[in-house]
Amino acid sequence: MALPTRWRHPSPGRVRNVPPAPEIPQPPLAGAPGARRPGPRPGGRAAPLRGHALALAAAAAVCAASLAAVPAGAGGETPRHRDARASPDERAHDLLRRMTLDEKIGQMVQIAVVRLQGDCRDGGGELGEACMKTVLHDHAVGSVLSGGGMGPPRNTPRDWARMVNAVQKYAVEHSRLHVPVLYGADAVHGHNNVLGATVFPHQIGLAASWDPSLVHDTARATARAVAATGIDWNFAPVADLARDRRWGRYYETYGEDPLLAGALAAAGVRGTEGAGGVKDVASTVKHFGGYSEPANGHDRVPADVSPRYLQDTLLAPYRTAVEAGAKTVMVNSGAVNGVPVTASRHLLTQVLRRQWGFTGVTVSDWQDVRALWTRYKVAADYPHAVALAVNAGVDMAMEPYEAGDFTGALRTAVRQGLVSRERVDEAAGRVLRLKFGLGLFERPYVDAERADADVAGAARDLARRAAADSQVLLRNERHTLPVRATAKKVVVAGSFADDIDDQAGGWTVGWQRVPGGVRLPGTTVLAGIEQAAPAGTRVVHAPDPADAVAEARDADVTVVVVGERAAAEGEADSPRPELSADQQSLVGALKATGRPVVVVVLAGRPLVLGDAAGTDGLLMSWLPGTEGGHAVADVLFGRTDPSGRLPVSWPRRTGNEPLYHQQLPGTNSGAESAHDVAYDFGAGLSYTTYRFDAVTLAAASVPAGDDVRIGVRVANTGGRDGDLVVPVYASRPVSEVLAPPRRLVAFTKVRLRAGEEKTVRLTVPARALAVTPGDVDGAGSPRVERGTYTFTAGSRTAALEVT
Repeated sequence: MALPTRWRHPSPGRVRNVPPAPEIPQPPLAGAPGARRPGPRPGGRAAPLRGHALALAAAAAVCAASLAAVPAGAGGETPRHRDARASPDERAHDLLRRMTLDEKIGQMVQIAVVRLQGDCRDGGGELGEACMKTVLHDHAVGSVLSGGGMGPPRNTPRDWARMVNAVQKYAVEHSRLHVPVLYGADAVHGHNNVLGATVFPHQIGLAASWDPSLVHDTARATARAVAATGIDWNFAPVADLARDRRWGRYYETYGEDPLLAGALAAAGVRGTEGAGGVKDVASTVKHFGGYSEPANGHDRVPADVSPRYLQDTLLAPYRTAVEAGAKTVMVNSGAVNGVPVTASRHLLTQVLRRQWGFTGVTVSDWQDVRALWTRYKVAADYPHAVALAVNAGVDMAMEPYEAGDFTGALRTAVRQGLVSRERVDEAAGRVLRLKFGLGLFERPYVDAERADADVAGAARDLARRAAADSQVLLRNERHTLPVRATAKKVVVAGSFADDIDDQAGGWTVGWQRVPGGVRLPGTTVLAGIEQAAPAGTRVVHAPDPADAVAEARDADVTVVVVGERAAAEGEADSPRPELSADQQSLVGALKATGRPVVVVVLAGRPLVLGDAAGTDGLLMSWLPGTEGGHAVADVLFGRTDPSGRLPVSWPRRTGNEPLYHQQLPGTNSGAESAHDVAYDFGAGLSYTTYRFDAVTLAAASVPAGDDVRIGVRVANTGGRDGDLVVPVYASRPVSEVLAPPRRLVAFTKVRLRAGEEKTVRLTVPARALAVTPGDVDGAGSPRVERGTYTFTAGSRTAALEVT
């Protein structure tokens, strides 16, 4: 989900058949830093529904009671939609025909939980019965979400479960047809909204593992935690590409390469959709499509890209993730080639549904249907904005604050003939089918009394492994690492060494970062080093720069932890993504002591290091989550062999944006005008050594459109076990259209014991070799060109003829 920068989208008021009133900025919404606070609602404060009073003593009994309240069909027979043996399609069709137009429209809107709390306007506090009635009964809203920082008054797993149960209970008992709601949240690195839940590394860190099975397992653990609190819709994974380090959501991606990002996003989908647990959870592929290409590097700035680049590169990871079985897709907030994607029938219907065969629910991002009117100015009023979005293919509008505005606008659009009743049926039917498929009609509630045990601290071992496998060792001069067991003194410096909040990154408890006054459970890098240091090694924490330099003069090694402040979306945009001057100065002074210095970077993107470059050791730790301190220490002291590899390119200097390894060749010859990097895509060191012996092909030639089967012979030539990433790249001596010098077409990760040799088998899908032919209009369909292809792994190559 993309919340507007500081949530400042204004509310233009109720829809009328008159020009919109001037936009009036509103003050922030309580309980969410920087959020919009609408004006007071007449009638005073709503009566609260106390969470403990709404806790469900027996979820199954309540569920049965709610189902029993559904009226029987004609002649007393059980309505088809109540028959759990019927298919979701059959049940949705039956329920849809019983609904009024207003009830169908209600299924197509999602509202923020703050509109159900307090006085229905300010947000926060206990759920209010009057608020619930307005949203869930009067407007028949089909979905509720908790945006970043929007939760119960007391942030515990149990209180989250009680809150969601209470919302669900009101919807089931007070809607005419007893329809449960979908409840969504952004659990993008663990159940990160819930205090006490284990926080995993952000996606960019997981991408550095190059391990789909690890991504699958973290997604599964996240989904089980989400389900334990009653939530059934997770707005993850992100399938956008990291192409511009200035962009504030860079760290939310699985890297810069479409094949790697697609494979990992697909693993996230499979982990979420097959998680099991107390209830099923739907995944969301976001933000479809081309969201990560803002023209000036700032979040949600329109993108202008070529049709060929859009089709062959930007859309590729979304397609892989969708084909993995995603039940929902979230639409790009931005505009591509002059068209807001929320209004793009080409992308949402022609590509997503007709070309890719997607049959699930598409949901807009935060207030984006309204933005077609208020921001993009492509619609004259809200009914026309709603018509644009719904006709383009949006099934549900994330209209977090004004459900009545959306339902009224869509009702007007239908009456004016702007949207057909058939399209409303189609969209509402998809939402209902999703609810039936998730089992919400049979299992709308969870046991809130189990939530603390199921969520708090769960999957810590997995989080520690995920963070360790994300570590990328980029420099290790003089074999400084791992720290020797004989070391007498280790100095830990840098302001990020004991900072759990910035270590976890944005989207943690709050939207931007961990809110002030909240203590996030976890292990900092300092604490991890202190616990991991062998007996006889003294760990000295020197947070003051002058003290750090003084202590470093007789240290065996100084570990200086640097990074960037946690933030999200637009507030995380960085026009100059580089290490701050004071941190560069500290590292420079430590280097001047002549003693070994290791830099650990906690950041969501590669930072140009400036004077901090050239140290004995450089470890990229990304945003490793609550177990990150243990993971960093495990690598520093050699308990874990660093196996992470860069999923992005690391620039030499600021200003070379965008930067990625698939940059196309040209006649340029200026310094740094090509793919000139400090550390290349796929770079990373280990404490052991490896050798690539041979690349073999199952056949010397294949027909165009067939997959290619490859064997790569690898060996661990060092003295300890390790995990080796095996990437396979393809290139062409001649291509009809420009092709990158190398293109990642397959990869795997293999465990090798010291001295072990092994042949790993990989399959290159034909689609990985396809390009869109033709002229600059890029109007054709992707296809595999005939001719010679060279496959490379390590320094070994093999040639293939495609016929």
